[in-house]
Amino acid sequence: MRYSEELIEEVRSSNDIVDVIGQYVHIQKKGSNYMGLCPFHNEKSGSFSVSPSKQLYHCFGCGAGGNVITFLMKYDNLTFQEAVKQLADRAGIKLPDEDNSPQAKALRDKKQILYDINKEAAKYYYYQLRGKSGQKGMEYFRERKLSDETMQHFGLGYANISSNDLVKYLKDKGYTDAQIIEAGLASHDEKMGTHDKFWNRVMFPIQDASQKVIGFGGRVMGDGKPKYLNSPETPIFDKSRNLFGLNYAKNSRAGYMIICEGYMDVIAMHQAGFDMAVASLGTAFTTGQAMILKRYTDEVILSYDSDEAGTKAALRGIGILKEAGIKGKVLDLRPYKDPDEFIKNLGKEAFEERIRNAENTFFFEVRIMESRHDMSDPESKTEFHRELAKKLCEFEEALERENYIEAVAAKYNIAVDDLRRLVASFAAKGGLVKPAERPKSGIQKKNTPEDGARKNQRLLLTWLTDEPKLFSKVSRYVTPEDFSDELYRSVARELFMGMQNGNFSPAAILDRFTEEEEHRQVAEMFNTNLVEIETKDQRRKAFHDIIYGVKLAGYERQKSELKPDDPDFLTKTIQGKKELEKLAHAEISPDD
Repeated sequence: MRYSEELIEEVRSSNDIVDVIGQYVHIQKKGSNYMGLCPFHNEKSGSFSVSPSKQLYHCFGCGAGGNVITFLMKYDNLTFQEAVKQLADRAGIKLPDEDNSPQAKALRDKKQILYDINKEAAKYYYYQLRGKSGQKGMEYFRERKLSDETMQHFGLGYANISSNDLVKYLKDKGYTDAQIIEAGLASHDEKMGTHDKFWNRVMFPIQDASQKVIGFGGRVMGDGKPKYLNSPETPIFDKSRNLFGLNYAKNSRAGYMIICEGYMDVIAMHQAGFDMAVASLGTAFTTGQAMILKRYTDEVILSYDSDEAGTKAALRGIGILKEAGIKGKVLDLRPYKDPDEFIKNLGKEAFEERIRNAENTFFFEVRIMESRHDMSDPESKTEFHRELAKKLCEFEEALERENYIEAVAAKYNIAVDDLRRLVASFAAKGGLVKPAERPKSGIQKKNTPEDGARKNQRLLLTWLTDEPKLFSKVSRYVTPEDFSDELYRSVARELFMGMQNGNFSPAAILDRFTEEEEHRQVAEMFNTNLVEIETKDQRRKAFHDIIYGVKLAGYERQKSELKPDDPDFLTKTIQGKKELEKLAHAEISPDD
């Protein structure tokens, strides 16, 4: 539904952007704005700015920007309507009835039917486990030492050995074959017709963060293949953007999360009191899942099986966590294979101790590297030291690299000066370590005149929103028609009109541009700041040069649009040039 501009403005103005973003991102006041690490890309130094006066956010690193509605849309993968509703609920604002257009209603109805079908299936599997036909499944869970309370907590169930029990049950509830198939619970072929996807399996309902059942995982009883079967992707189930157990783990107060391989590992850990455990959904750990975890914590402990496959998964997971800007550690489960087995044999206290001593990801990678070398053979040992030096080159920050060089030298009994020289040698050969910043020299990429014109225009728009009192001075020389392209002119028109009426709002202007790239560009127009202005003279010169630059770009554009055979071509060209010459020598100051 497209809400009225007045209602959107009421919702937006009732949700301070600093308060809302502060619930998701750690931001600190710096000057007139708040700064923090960008949640949309990996960075070590904060370039994410939140402006309370403009009610906008902008990342100077990746270019992401927008208002409070945009933030929720991007952060939580919401539609515009979903973000507005969430903010309206937060502010206690009642929204009108949802969009009742045929398309919107059909999409809502479709999703709701899929949620309802999954909920009914979860109930069905739950009661089958506790009935006579579910004895085999119950025996399996009892062997795995799960309590009745735990089985209930996770809604565990059983799919009968018959191939169409669930389909019959759901059809009796009024659902069609097509709907059951779209929910991922049935398949269809000529031989069997519509039949259950899951049968002869213990069932693990998968819930999203808001506790809705969106899919299932099923483990076969006996030696059938595949051992684990998961729901296919559906309009309500995206494996790469959900995690098993997250609906409970997100409320944990541990301060970190543990990600493991399987459903049973998560369930066993929760039963033992480790309620921060989650697992990926039958697929390898993804960047999308890492970004979900980042919403709730800045530290993740990897708890994969201690076999070769688990080690590979951990190494891959370390890279994904680094990419997402999350601090990672690795749980050492040896001599046991997985968390479930470890807890059963050594107990909760021993597992807690392993968590406290979880291994630094760098040293885990080095330990795996060491295991591939024969340390009793001098040649193999030297090769290990070389690989170690190459790996130390990955640290871009000199202080961090030096700390690791010292720690590695002590751990592996290497003379620290020898290791430092070896690292420097590989860095020099491969350019692996970022050199210290030096003044740029040689051939550099040149900005085009269009780039310079747009930058002047962005600077002027930002300056105006920062200091609205300057509008009367700017408007003497510049009009929206002086801006070089249609997007910039549209924004300038909105801003100039708002300033004339005394009710301008950058956050409101942003909502008029719904295309993602346009939205990003408009956000940048209100967040392009001047640097190195320290004196009044520098401020005056910058103000003059920006106004002149905008006017010049406008003149060049308007001249290019005139045709030489236009009777006014010469008059307008000469008049425009005279105005520019006059402006070039004019005294224009923001502080007069």
